[in-house]
Amino acid sequence: MEFDFTWVLLGFPIAFTLGWLASRLDLRQLRIENRQAPKAYFKGLNFLLNEQQDQAIDAFIEAVQNDPDTSELHFALGNLFRRRGEYERAVRVHEHLMSRGDLTQPERDRAQHALALDFLKAGLLDRAEIALRKLEGTPFEEEARLALLSIYERSRDWANATDIAARLDSSSHGNFSTRQAHYLCEQASASAAAGDTARALSALHEAAAMAPASARPLIDLAKLQNQLGQPRDAMQTLLKLEKTAPQGLPLAAGLLANIAQGSGQQAAAKALLEASYAHMPSIDVIEAIVKLEKDPVTARQWYVRHLEGQTSLVAAGKWMTGEKLENEQHRALVQRTLDRAIKPLMRYRCAACGFEATQHFWHCPGCQAWDSYPTRRIEEL
Repeated sequence: MEFDFTWVLLGFPIAFTLGWLASRLDLRQLRIENRQAPKAYFKGLNFLLNEQQDQAIDAFIEAVQNDPDTSELHFALGNLFRRRGEYERAVRVHEHLMSRGDLTQPERDRAQHALALDFLKAGLLDRAEIALRKLEGTPFEEEARLALLSIYERSRDWANATDIAARLDSSSHGNFSTRQAHYLCEQASASAAAGDTARALSALHEAAAMAPASARPLIDLAKLQNQLGQPRDAMQTLLKLEKTAPQGLPLAAGLLANIAQGSGQQAAAKALLEASYAHMPSIDVIEAIVKLEKDPVTARQWYVRHLEGQTSLVAAGKWMTGEKLENEQHRALVQRTLDRAIKPLMRYRCAACGFEATQHFWHCPGCQAWDSYPTRRIEEL
């Protein structure tokens, strides 16, 4: 039986035509997809510019579905989820990016940084710490160290905080000596509470040498020396405070008065306080001077002197306490009213976040800022 080549000749054109049609369909589909991805991307960008985050997320999800290999779309989508507080979805997006084998090293570093931020914003500090540690040696190293420093401060891990601050200090990214001095003071406080006073004293001396212009190491050192029954050493420490960090003396004014009364050094303490007041008037210093003044009449005149320099309801109320009224039977009522009016003024306010407290904080419990509380109370600010 002979093979009929006629069918072969007829089949070639048909096969060619079908192949051509298939390729045209594929190209058409590719063009449609390529048009859809940029269109969805620019649509999402337009929503972002108009601060319509919900619509932007929908547009970026559509773009990612049309072009799943584009890393920039994943970054945009993950960052949007984080900004909206949808941290779990942000983590999934960035973890998906990290699992891809075609990422360049810069993109992988960027994805690792984004993942660390997701954990940090979500409050997953242990996972954030692990993710941030992996950024050592990358372009995000400085940002990672600053974030780690924040984590260790919040968790009161002063040993690790000291290590990170030392690295930042040595890499010329700012001066962190004052922060390191605060960390040493925190460790000294913990050591003193545990009964290890030798270690506490050593840490405070180291802190004072590290940050000579910082008031806290010397104030904490004077407190500890006084507690250990070393009032003369404590007095010498406060005399040094007046020379190296005079702005901090109002915070130690009450302590200075107590040390002086317990060690018979009233004259030296009073002279120091008067010099401080002349340089920087403060109600805290006035109260310490009044405590050391032997003559009650002379003591009360200090409040008058303060009032001559500035309006102060606190000073007026203190002065009224010892003043004889014409209608003495109303004294208790007047004094109670004054005390209630004065109470809100006897507070310290954080300069960074406005958090107010009746006591002075070196580390703001509101915004975690250091040295953000002034040494003078609200009425004097």
